Amino acid sequence: MSDSNTEAAASQAKVVAAFLIVTAIWGSTWLVIKDQVGLVPASWSITYRFAIACIGMFIFAKLRGDPLRLSREGMILSVFVGLSQFFLNFQFVYRAEMHLTSGLVAVFYALLMVPNTLLGRLFLKETVKPRFVFGSLIAIAGIALLLIHEFRDAPPDSRIALGIALTCAGLFSASSANVLQATPAGRRQLVVPLLAWAMVWGTLADALFSIVTAGPPVVDMRWGYLAGIAYLAIFGSVVSFPLYFVLIRTLGAGRAAYNGVAVPVVAMVLSTFFEDYRWTALAGGGALLALVGLLFALSARAKRT
Repeated sequence: MSDSNTEAAASQAKVVAAFLIVTAIWGSTWLVIKDQVGLVPASWSITYRFAIACIGMFIFAKLRGDPLRLSREGMILSVFVGLSQFFLNFQFVYRAEMHLTSGLVAVFYALLMVPNTLLGRLFLKETVKPRFVFGSLIAIAGIALLLIHEFRDAPPDSRIALGIALTCAGLFSASSANVLQATPAGRRQLVVPLLAWAMVWGTLADALFSIVTAGPPVVDMRWGYLAGIAYLAIFGSVVSFPLYFVLIRTLGAGRAAYNGVAVPVVAMVLSTFFEDYRWTALAGGGALLALVGLLFALSARAKRT
């Protein structure tokens, strides 16, 4: 085998490994989050997670040789990204998982491309292909079937509707952060320092919100809780984001986005084993329909005009 073939094979193996690692990590974070909502108020769990994650992200930026200082434009952008992504988004998500199974929330989040496209059309002048709209509608129909199954299987005192509303609010918060990073100002920033500072502002907002709404800090000294915080901070944030950027650089944003379809598959499998999620023909058909719709929509991702 020639040197060029060897290098190509090694590069392909690296891409496959990155895809599998990111899918496994992000597919499992939904279940770990479920264990974080209990004795400790959700707001404090989020604060601990991103306090650790932002330290890790600064260390990673330093190891990369990236400058840690942002321009005035970059710092303002980091504030808005931090508030939308690491404050609002996660405050909504953690609370949504109090009322919905973690796998279902993960499937919902696979629809992130939909608000991304809508906001991109509104603020970034992106065009939307009919194929994308049709695929998105198929995916939404599949999720509707999953929700019908959830309502049928839930106890009378469940608050599924609240969980759905919180998930949708989290979706639009995360999408706002994505669109902010896709603006000309966002593209001028180095990604890792921008994320590090965004995590700082998000963590400060999380801590302030925690003090106001939940009182003094509370810590669950269970090994499982502490390990979960560390896993979400280090693997769910510091490790997975750089690996995902490797996929984007190698495959392009469109093909890398197929990771968003694989993640809910892992999440639903884990939910089946650890949350006793009960599959029916309705739930199975809904999950399959959602995945097919997402794949169809991804094959016609929006292009900038």
